[in-house]
This record gives sequence, structure tokens and C-alpha cells, in this order.
Amino acid sequence: MTIADNNLKSLCNDILNSGNNTLGEKVRPKYADGTPSHTMFVNQVFERYDLSKGELPIVTLRQVAWKSGIKEILWIYQDQSNNLDLLRDKYGITWWDEWDLGDRTIGQRYGATVKRYKLMDKLLENLKNQPYGRRHIINLYQEADLEETAGLYPCAMETQWSVRDGYLDLTLIQRSSDVAVANAINKIQYVALQMMVARHVGLQAGVFCHYVNNAHIYDRHIDQIKEMIARDPQEGHESVRLVLNPDKTNFYDFTLDDFTMENYDPVKPNFQFELAI
Repeated sequence: MTIADNNLKSLCNDILNSGNNTLGEKVRPKYADGTPSHTMFVNQVFERYDLSKGELPIVTLRQVAWKSGIKEILWIYQDQSNNLDLLRDKYGITWWDEWDLGDRTIGQRYGATVKRYKLMDKLLENLKNQPYGRRHIINLYQEADLEETAGLYPCAMETQWSVRDGYLDLTLIQRSSDVAVANAINKIQYVALQMMVARHVGLQAGVFCHYVNNAHIYDRHIDQIKEMIARDPQEGHESVRLVLNPDKTNFYDFTLDDFTMENYDPVKPNFQFELAI
């Protein structure tokens, strides 16, 4: 069982056994049939993984769509786009379609914010020119952008980057995390981002930290979550590795094909969780 499996089991048990809930409260999200989607939740969740020691945050209690997660990262930080046609046609991803504003975009959000403020370019330049600075931050929660258009507010909203002794450390800050649907994907996709940025600036990927302010399980996910955390993966999952093509160094040249996940054999069958919109 991986460290991420143990952390996921602990988090789910914490939510289910001692978490708060929104029952009886007015909530924004709804299921496709219009029913309000209530949650059980805990606040202020922190996890730490030292990638240099093989502590990859990959979950094996279920199949993690790590390839799709990396594609989404490329759409946001390489393409710097909010265009849903690009996401579908280039990467085959349609899960953002539920938040289409009617113009085939998700509004002035995510990649559009990265592009507007040149956040990725500034990060790469500053890490090269002043690696030990304490201002290496990408913040997607720009109030001017949020007020400009409708759209879902960024969940994985900020990354903070730090250099030490040849390593690049990353802290991912999330305001909100749907534990069943996205939590495991967010971890591994941002590790992939960390690996690409580290390579670009001539460093090794170091520690990955993940802070979630509100980690929640939706009411229609509870039974499946209980089934998932009751699973017992086979031995040997500690050797799972995410490998980046050693022949590339430019952040903007990487593609999904440059990533290989070694020794990943998650428990089957997988789960299909109903989306709260």
C-alpha cells in the first residue's frame, strides 16, 4: 500500500467518522437531476511527500486517471487556455463541459489567468534568475478575473515554489477538494508539473506538499468511498514511479508521451462517481 493510500484511508475515515456536514444547509452544487449535493467534510488537511525518496502520491485503491490529469495541466500551464474545444480536440477531455458558459470556455479562469498575467513565464524566469527568492508563486484566484465572467472558482488555486540544495519543492494549496473525484488526480498532476518545471530550471523534484482547506465527500459518494477504503492492495505498490523523459529540458516541449508510470497496478474494478456541478 502506498503512502497516498494510507493518507486517503485516514482522510476518508476522518471525514466519515468525525467530520461535519452540510445537511439542512443551503448549498451551491447540484447533481445533474437538480438535487442539492450535500457533503461531509473536514478542514485544513495537509500531506507531505518527498519525491526524491520515492514517496509518489499515487493512489492504488482505485484507478487514478493520471494521464488525463497531466493533459489538463498541459492545457492550463502550457496552452494557457480556457477553451473547451481545444481541451477536447487536443487532449480528448470533456469533463469541464459541465461548466461551459455557452461560448465553449470556462470563463476568465485557470489557463486564461495564467496567460493574462504571464504567470508561467514569470515563474520559470524567476526560478532561473533568483532561485532562492521567496516569491515564486502562481495564484489563479485573481479577483478581477473572477468578477469579469461567470464560472467555477479555481479549486487548486495556488502553487508556491522553493529551491534548496539542488531540489525544487512545491506546495499546492486548494480551497476545496472533492475527495472521491479529484483529490488523487490533483496530487499526481501537480507532481507532474513540478517535475517539468524542475527539469526546465536544472533542478530535481523534491518535496511535494498538499494543503486542502475543505476536503469533502458528497452524500452520493459515501457508499463507494466506504467500499474503496475497505480494499487491501497487493504488496509491491511502494515501487510505483512516475518517470519523465530525460532527453527534454524545455517546459513547453513536454507532452504526455514524455511521462511513464512504472509498476502501477491499481485495484479493480474502478468506481464511477456522480458529478456535483
